[in-house]
Amino acid sequence: MASPITPSTGLGSGLAIGDIVNALVASDKLAKQTQITTQTKLVTTKLSGIGTLQSAVSAFQTALKGLSDAKNPSFNGYAAKSSDETKLTVTSDNNAVPGNYTVEVGNIATSSSVATAAFSGGTASAIPSGNLTITQNGISTSYTIPAGATLASVVKQINADTDSTKISANIITDANGSRLVLGSTTTGAGSDITTTSDIAGFTINANTKLDSTSGSSAGYIGAQAVDASLTINGLPVTSKSNTLDSTLGGVTMTLVAKGTSTVNVATNTDGLKTSLQTFITAYNAVVAAVSSVTKATISSTPDPTTGATVTPAALTGDSMPRSILTAMRNELVTTGAAGDLSVLAQLGITTSQTDGTLSLNDTQFKAAMDKGLAGDVQQLFSGTTDSNGLVARMNAALTPYTQTGGMFDTRKSSLNTQQSDLQDQQAALDLRVTNLTATLTAKYNAMDLVVGQLKASASSITSFFDSLNAQKSS
Repeated sequence: MASPITPSTGLGSGLAIGDIVNALVASDKLAKQTQITTQTKLVTTKLSGIGTLQSAVSAFQTALKGLSDAKNPSFNGYAAKSSDETKLTVTSDNNAVPGNYTVEVGNIATSSSVATAAFSGGTASAIPSGNLTITQNGISTSYTIPAGATLASVVKQINADTDSTKISANIITDANGSRLVLGSTTTGAGSDITTTSDIAGFTINANTKLDSTSGSSAGYIGAQAVDASLTINGLPVTSKSNTLDSTLGGVTMTLVAKGTSTVNVATNTDGLKTSLQTFITAYNAVVAAVSSVTKATISSTPDPTTGATVTPAALTGDSMPRSILTAMRNELVTTGAAGDLSVLAQLGITTSQTDGTLSLNDTQFKAAMDKGLAGDVQQLFSGTTDSNGLVARMNAALTPYTQTGGMFDTRKSSLNTQQSDLQDQQAALDLRVTNLTATLTAKYNAMDLVVGQLKASASSITSFFDSLNAQKSS
């Protein structure tokens, strides 16, 4: 509806029609507008508070996921270090025993690499149809080579099974032509690859060395596969693999090259402390977020509009933040996997009585390490099953809030619905204000017209009598 033209002062009545209409409309609008404005601010503030809380809890769960990474354990009680990682790299677990070990690598384990006879057509060399069987460690894989095959298509056919056979194929072209070359990730003596085939040039016999000067020669390249050999504190050890995970208790060694290095195994004090502090920092971030969205602000100066001295936070009085903290604190004091270390307090981690945050006491932590509890920290946090460690239990306690369709999503959906409803109410109120303004303006303009007409009539009558009086006088 178009807005009417409202003069500030009525031409007939002299009344301030615009001011009168605005005052009446404002009076009619006030109560509903105050309600909508108040509710909109409340909903917007709650949405912001829920977002802040959700972000903090999700960040905590991300930190928990990092601390529970099975490939890179965060709470190993012992740390192993190699003096020369160009020769040997090491990792340790909680079964390691502190000490120093001299490791001399005689040679590393090698894998088999063999080549067929050479073909003159390069990767597109035509290969007759037939059968090819590849054997390693007594296990054979057979392939049917179809008509129209090429050296490149045979490579593709073999590589389709690499995940299961651990054997891969490629093509190397030398002065004699292109050869099908087979390699393997399997190492150690006896792992040499052999082939049998009714296709000329594809057969590779055992213990036959390739003569690189002959195009018809097929066999192993360089040398046959051998075991790794090393000594640990003088004791000889052989291994088919360059990764040894059961030779030295609690230590996994990866052989890199020949040479001597010293392996030192010691209590992982610094690493454990760093991981514990990561957990504490992430936990405290949630506590701080809960405080920021629930703690009211108290001022000595009353609000000029409301007169209040207490300003509620976004979620003051809301049960959700308290339930999150309760769920987290319950897991801190719940005993998980059985062991000498059952609660965080044994590591010097305590809860502040003033704000609920965690802190690590260096003296108490050192005392725990001196008592030999380092090896139990992993069990406390990771547990003996997928569910009884502190990390898993804490994550499970928070998942109902953060999962898709969880409590955070449900609450935000409800608030968004309220926000949408308030927007509809505002639109309806604005329309009512427009219509009421038009109606009142029309009425007051009509009144002004009538008053103007009455004034004109009164003026005419007055003039008439004034004229009669003048005639009588004359």
